[in-house]
Amino acid sequence: MMHTQQFEMVAKTFQGLEDVLAEELRSLGATNVEPGRRMVSFEGDRAMLYKANMCCRTALRILKPIYKFTAADPDELYELIKEYDWSSVLSLDKTFSIDTVSNSEEFTHSRYVTYRVKDGIVDYFRDKFGPESRPRVRLQDADVRINVHIQGERVTVSLDSSGESLHKRGYRVAQTEAPINEVLAAGIILKSGWRGDCPFVDPMCGSGTFVIEAALIAAGINPGVYRRRFAFESWPDFDAELFDAIYNDDSRERTVDFPIIGCDMSPKAIAIATENVKSAGVGKFVSLEVKPLSQWNEAPANGVLVTNPPYGERISSDDMEGLYSLIGQKLKQVFTGYHAWIIGYREEYFQKIGLAPSLKEPIFNGALECELREYVIFEGDYKSFRREGGHLKTAPADSERHERGRRTSDREWRDRARRGGFGGKSFDRDRKAPRKGESKYAPTKGRFAKTVQREEPSENPLAARRNVHALKGIIGRKPSLSEDKTGVTFRPRRRWKRPGQSEEGND
Repeated sequence: MMHTQQFEMVAKTFQGLEDVLAEELRSLGATNVEPGRRMVSFEGDRAMLYKANMCCRTALRILKPIYKFTAADPDELYELIKEYDWSSVLSLDKTFSIDTVSNSEEFTHSRYVTYRVKDGIVDYFRDKFGPESRPRVRLQDADVRINVHIQGERVTVSLDSSGESLHKRGYRVAQTEAPINEVLAAGIILKSGWRGDCPFVDPMCGSGTFVIEAALIAAGINPGVYRRRFAFESWPDFDAELFDAIYNDDSRERTVDFPIIGCDMSPKAIAIATENVKSAGVGKFVSLEVKPLSQWNEAPANGVLVTNPPYGERISSDDMEGLYSLIGQKLKQVFTGYHAWIIGYREEYFQKIGLAPSLKEPIFNGALECELREYVIFEGDYKSFRREGGHLKTAPADSERHERGRRTSDREWRDRARRGGFGGKSFDRDRKAPRKGESKYAPTKGRFAKTVQREEPSENPLAARRNVHALKGIIGRKPSLSEDKTGVTFRPRRRWKRPGQSEEGND
């Protein structure tokens, strides 16, 4: 069959999630998987392209490179673009858009690059079909989305198979202020190693992104099942029968055996989270409650906690230092036996937690250069913890990173334990500066100390932007999975069912 032909693809993601995405792609059957910077290259057939869009939780978009060349200036770029057989991917009745990213001294203005690429494509059709014959440019929701990436003189032209960013799952019907990105939330959960095999808690859940993504992971539900459309569905070689088979494949779905709990002090936030949970069809897996952090006195044993507390930037608390101090108190008093993962923005607030992390690494939350920290909360001293068989949990998808030494070694644990430096009931600390002999975490850029570069925003006026019509169809209505209610529904294919749900079942 034609769709078995192998070709190169590129999956875009956030910096820090490359290894997690690479592991996802390998599990789907991708070959020659190579993590890069904010991307993972891989190979597969047409079915793999469809699966990558449907199943990858940490991919932002999937690109299919179709044309590579070198160009010394915009005029040569135009001539080489014009030489490509654009009728193989575009037709006169289709619309197209162009998104350009340029890291080059020869091509300093991505906007001008975009116009030259557009001129080359249009002139190809005019030369072939007549001066009045050309496909139209459409800024939003174009039929064919073209991605141009320039590094020095190397030009890569790709087809964007996703369309809207894959973080826009389609289940979110409402949101609180500054919700965490769905791809970032899923990536943090996968980094933690959690796969539904123990309790999951977010005590400051906001609009519910962490608990929803956790439920999808635990239940094996593909994140793409909620999407109305992928860009590849407009391609000339789109195989509807193949895609329907992938869309309707529920072989990875499974039962959820452990509680997934989300709480927040805001009744409005819990109301929004409830709507989003229902929209995602995971209400039977998730428990939501209005509950301030101060009221947490017990929690299911030996779980994973993941949360995104206020940073004092877009969202603030009346007493930020007090909030982070309370987080530390509750970790020690209530969440003993947990691996706690916290994303934050300010070092001075992290210090107020009063525990030393077993892992910390930079990560972006929107435009903010944040940091993700893991705290292993155990009772007693570290020697007793090890003697009883305790060990630091290593996320499977991040094993290569840990093997390279990013995770604290046992020797460091012993050294810091002697100084009273690690988390848990016997290793509290609340000091502003590291003790002599400890490695100092000194930021060189922004809030944190890693050489992380922000993804450059495209200046391209033709770039595909938010699908306003699709979003309008989502926001303001309550999607339902049932057969007898109106509202946003899945694409007109066999209805997806949650594990154990009857045909009439509803949350």
